[in-house]
Amino acid sequence: MSRVLVPCHVKGTVALQVGDVRTSQGRPGVLVIDVTFPSVAPFELQEITFKNYYTAFLSIRVRQYTSMHTPVKWVTCLRDYCLMPDPHSEEGAQEYVSLFKHQMLCDMSRVMELRLILRQPSPLWLSFTVEELQIYQQGPKSPSMTFPKWLSHPVPCEQPAARLEQGVPNPSSVSSEVQQMWALTEMVRASHTSTKIGRFDVDGCYDLNLLSYT
Repeated sequence: MSRVLVPCHVKGTVALQVGDVRTSQGRPGVLVIDVTFPSVAPFELQEITFKNYYTAFLSIRVRQYTSMHTPVKWVTCLRDYCLMPDPHSEEGAQEYVSLFKHQMLCDMSRVMELRLILRQPSPLWLSFTVEELQIYQQGPKSPSMTFPKWLSHPVPCEQPAARLEQGVPNPSSVSSEVQQMWALTEMVRASHTSTKIGRFDVDGCYDLNLLSYT
């Protein structure tokens, strides 16, 4: 299935503080990234790709267009998706990730805005985020192939007249023409001589005046 990249605007990260902000021990353990689509009408999200950078868990909320009379609201479509099996180790810390619409918890049509919520509970890493974020929607469907009528609706063998009307040659006439071509080929082959003609010989003998000496 084809996909098309959706142009988007990724806003700067907003940190939610974990711990006592009055001490140096507090550190942001949650980041929020909003993604908007200012030049695109509401669309059906097909895939999200990005490169992880020490984010342990990812949640995604989506804002969808419903109707003129219904207020737009945020819905959680992905909750605590694990990007690092162990937040205290390097595994998965810098992997490329693809998320598809069938993995989401809600319908991904009429998308207007996304909100990514990143969590890293381990104090080992000074910073974390996601990079190279790209959003895709479903591309146009491939045009269906059309076949000739005689190929898509074959005529039964007992109706040779119908075959001719649709441009398919009659098997009997084709067989007769092939036999005639074979007979003509045999006649040409039989009349072809295999005797080689020498360059200077006459009736198997050579004229000395025609030979050159070195």
